[in-house]
Amino acid sequence: MANDSNFIKTVFGLKMKQFRQKKNFSLQDLANLTGVSKSYLNEIENGKKYPKHDKIAQLAEALSCSYDDLVSTKLDKSLAPITEILQSDFFKEIPLDLFGINKNNLISIISDAPKKVTAFINTLIEISKNYNLSKERFYFAVIRSFQELHDNYFPEIEASAKTYIQENNLSLKPFSEEFELILKEQFLYEIQSLDLEKYGATGKLRSLFIPEKKLLLLNELLDEDQKTFILAKEIGFNILNLNPRPNTYSWLDFTSFDELLNNYYASYFAGCLLIRKEILTEKTNQFFQKPEWSATVFEDLIEEFTNSPETFYYRLTNILPQELGIKDLFYLCFTKKKNSDKIQILKELHLNQQQAPHANATNEHYCRRWIAVKNLANLKDDEKLTDAQISHYKDSGLTYLVISTSQKNPFSDGTNRSYCIGILLNSNSLKKIKFAKSDQIKTVNVGVTCEFCSIPDCEVRQAPPLRLEKEIFNENMKKSIEIIRKEILK
Repeated sequence: MANDSNFIKTVFGLKMKQFRQKKNFSLQDLANLTGVSKSYLNEIENGKKYPKHDKIAQLAEALSCSYDDLVSTKLDKSLAPITEILQSDFFKEIPLDLFGINKNNLISIISDAPKKVTAFINTLIEISKNYNLSKERFYFAVIRSFQELHDNYFPEIEASAKTYIQENNLSLKPFSEEFELILKEQFLYEIQSLDLEKYGATGKLRSLFIPEKKLLLLNELLDEDQKTFILAKEIGFNILNLNPRPNTYSWLDFTSFDELLNNYYASYFAGCLLIRKEILTEKTNQFFQKPEWSATVFEDLIEEFTNSPETFYYRLTNILPQELGIKDLFYLCFTKKKNSDKIQILKELHLNQQQAPHANATNEHYCRRWIAVKNLANLKDDEKLTDAQISHYKDSGLTYLVISTSQKNPFSDGTNRSYCIGILLNSNSLKKIKFAKSDQIKTVNVGVTCEFCSIPDCEVRQAPPLRLEKEIFNENMKKSIEIIRKEILK
């Protein structure tokens, strides 16, 4: 917890509540026996108050326990698994209020059914160990959940960015020079482009901010779009007064969850500066009204706003739910090295609870039937490849319109990236996207990973269908059992 005092108060409250419940006392019963008010006892149990010496002695006598038992910070077996959580920075680092969770209420839930809750906590810990869930992965998962709860739309940031655009008369399609000048004049930045690799940093270190000097170092390998986004993000840090903040673009380390959250807010602000919500909404709606899908027209739409497909695709996740009412969607960013069959999901976002295509940490093989993956396989040097497909997830029964663009990662030699947005096809989306009904777009049965796919005749399978094999085994066993039962019961 935040400090030792809070930990001591919380543990005392948990122990007092346990002793009270063992005696089958209500708070009022305990109040009558001790002369301590019911409201004060309630605050003690919720970790808000710590009683004085004389009151602890009264409580111990009423609860038939020793003074030392009551004040000891050692929890009994039923609550022992949460000691580590209480002593950690969990409650401090993760702003539970973002999710409408009150810390004291959470502690109260734990204490009401300690064995069941701690068993659940232990299960989560065991799962995290088995799936190599690091602190970093956990925090990023929390961020994604936060985004999803808000449909990845934050009106306060949108409004702040709009005001800033108007006050500074920013270009419709801004370039790095415009943002660099703003940072220097408005925020007194010094900006330098350097060969960061000569200092031992890899090519993945895109930028480094040195706050003591307000010095922003940019990797000289950055292309124009990458540089522009980094500079726009720096403006976001300043305009939104975000602190603490990371000082590197490439995520190397973080000191708190707030730092990670503020990094997201600054990135969101940057997206607002680069692609105007109102214009994107209008142009996207016009595109959706076309009777036929056209990859060329879609690429022209991207280039109207930015040369970065990644920025465009992600900005769509902001405006589609809020402005066009299309809330059931996902966004994925894939990466693949040349001469390698390994596909990785670098970024993901799900604005529904269907969770059809999702990342995994167990090195399973993502479905090669996905349009984004096929694009990566077919991508030629210095080429940009855009296509669409209707993906029917056989196991869930859900169908998505998936649009994807693949390109060479300009910052990393030998690595290609693929960005895609998937929109759940239902009565709502089919009304708003006319070309989704076109026979021009191929419909393909897909899975999530080969290991858990029930498509029996897949021509691009990368691994045995473990789930399918298990289902067949179980079905055969059921048939055998039924045959045996019939034979015995004749």
